[in-house]
Amino acid sequence: MAEEVKKAPKPVDPNSAKYKLGKIAADAYVDAIEAKKRGEKVAWVSSNFPVEIPETMGIATVYPENQAAGIAARGAGTRMCEVAESEGYSNDICAYARVSLAYAKLKSCPEQDVAMPDVLLCCSNICSCMIKWYENLARELNIPMILLDIPFNPDYEVSDAEVAYVTGQFWDAVKQLEEITGKKWSDEKFKEVTGFSCRSSRAWLAATGCAKYVPSPFNGFDLLNHMAVMVTARGKSTAADAMETLLKEYEDNHKNGVSTFRGEEKYRIMFEGIACWPYLRATSTGLKSRGINMVTTIYADAFGFDYNTFDEMIRAYCKVPNAINLEMSRDKRIKLCKDNHVEGMLVHTNRSCKLWSGFMYEMSRQIGAECNIPVVSFDGDQADPRNFSEAQYDTRVQGLTEIMEANKSAKGE
Repeated sequence: MAEEVKKAPKPVDPNSAKYKLGKIAADAYVDAIEAKKRGEKVAWVSSNFPVEIPETMGIATVYPENQAAGIAARGAGTRMCEVAESEGYSNDICAYARVSLAYAKLKSCPEQDVAMPDVLLCCSNICSCMIKWYENLARELNIPMILLDIPFNPDYEVSDAEVAYVTGQFWDAVKQLEEITGKKWSDEKFKEVTGFSCRSSRAWLAATGCAKYVPSPFNGFDLLNHMAVMVTARGKSTAADAMETLLKEYEDNHKNGVSTFRGEEKYRIMFEGIACWPYLRATSTGLKSRGINMVTTIYADAFGFDYNTFDEMIRAYCKVPNAINLEMSRDKRIKLCKDNHVEGMLVHTNRSCKLWSGFMYEMSRQIGAECNIPVVSFDGDQADPRNFSEAQYDTRVQGLTEIMEANKSAKGE
């Protein structure tokens, strides 16, 4: 019997959003490595640190969370976590942190190499683990760390006092970076960067908002790949152009009755939590095989920062998902569910992200009650594959499917 000949993958259109966004994400790593070779300072940056600072100053950046996600998605999560654990780091701490700390020791990982840092830019609006992770990197590598303290907000709105507190730190960080890197701040460049950042954000949020159409013009797992650019490069003109291309493609898909979700869209869900990167294919296939499209997730929208003034920019960084109270977190998700006609909610109880997952028990109960949708959860991890069971995931998704099917039948749909 002749061997089956595999078809060569169809080349990606260089004018497509997929190509443009993939190139921007890949170039970010290459650009930092090349900057390092030229003797320039490189910064490792936490994902919700104001990108406007290093972008304005022309500082090459690496985002360890993105690197860890890429390493995990390519199958090296266990290996890197075990390196960190052999150094005494507990397997209870964030797997992104363990992967990053392992890389700091090895300074190499074929699944995703990056330029080593000269300075660390950390922001506390994500979690307290992030601070300790970066403090340990600073100690291990003997380099400076700049911290922007954006405290958890128990109130619904951001106070003027908090804006003033963070603003002072913003300009102090700029001053420190001028001293460390020798590069100077430019108000004119800052205005340009903020313009690109807001263009990128507006197009990105409008693109994710295309899930309001039924059926959705995209497979929600596409967002998990495209969002890397919103983390690393939203202040660049290329990112703004690529995000506007993505929005046009989604709008065109809707007009033409097509979608990147292959097959019939029988059910629409919200996915809650960070992606389970080591098992991205398994989590995607478990939904797709049942006709379930993950149409929305707060995880993607979290990196859209749209603002008109400096104070609005500061407020935006004070309102990222892990820095706001339960009530505002709940209301944001309820709006996404209602705007995007969600029929069920799948919650990733993420061993790595205890702050996020700890909130979700009560928050998901309230969301389910307000939106009248079923909610199920599965155990997993954003980068450590040892904490995920494909069998458990499949069972939970099947249960969710059966409830959504019963609900449709009860409505006569």
